[in-house]
Amino acid sequence: MTISDARFTSSSTRVSDKPARKLPEFAFIGRSNVGKSSLINMLCGNRKLAKTSSTPGKTRLINHFLINDRWYLVDLPGYGFAKISKDGREQLRKMILDYVLHSQEMVTLFVLVDSRHDIQKIDLEFLEMLGINGVPFALIFTKSDKQGPNVLKARIERNKEILSEQWEEFPPMFASSTKTGAGREEILDYIGTLLKRTG
Repeated sequence: MTISDARFTSSSTRVSDKPARKLPEFAFIGRSNVGKSSLINMLCGNRKLAKTSSTPGKTRLINHFLINDRWYLVDLPGYGFAKISKDGREQLRKMILDYVLHSQEMVTLFVLVDSRHDIQKIDLEFLEMLGINGVPFALIFTKSDKQGPNVLKARIERNKEILSEQWEEFPPMFASSTKTGAGREEILDYIGTLLKRTG
C-alpha cells in the first residue's frame, strides 16, 4: 500500500471526542522514547507529521491522522513515562485504556518495542491486558539498524522465548528502522490487507 496523503485531523483525550467521521483506525503505542513518532513519520513519508523529541513523553494526547482519505493512523501517548506526576501518569493510563478498550473503529494496535533490549515487564503487562480483553495487536521491533542482522535476529528470537511463557500463539511481528526504512512496506502491506477485510 502507498500513502499518498497524510494529514493531522484532531487531538483528543477521550473516545467520545474522536473525529466525527468514522473510518478504520490503526493505532500505535509503546513505551516512552521507543521511536513511535519517528516511525509514524517514516510510514507516512513526512518527517514533520508527528512531533518527535529526544525528551520522552512528548505525546500527551490521542492524535488522529487521516490517511488517503480512507483510514486513520492514531498516535497514542507512550506508557511507562516516569518523569511526570503520579496523577499525570494515571490520567495517561486512563486515556490509553479508554481508547484501546472502547474505540469501535480500531482495527489493530501496533505495540512498539525497542529491538535492542529484552521485552520489559511493563510491555508484557500491557500485552497481557490486551490479550485478556481480546484486543487485536501486532508487535514492531524498532531501531533495528542499531545492531547487525544476526544480533537483531537473535534478539527477536530471545523476545519470542519471553513471550512464549505467556502466549501460545505469537502476534504478527515486524522489525523497523526509521533510518533505513526497513519494515515500512511490510507494515503498510499488513494494514492494506486488514483494510480489505474490513470492506
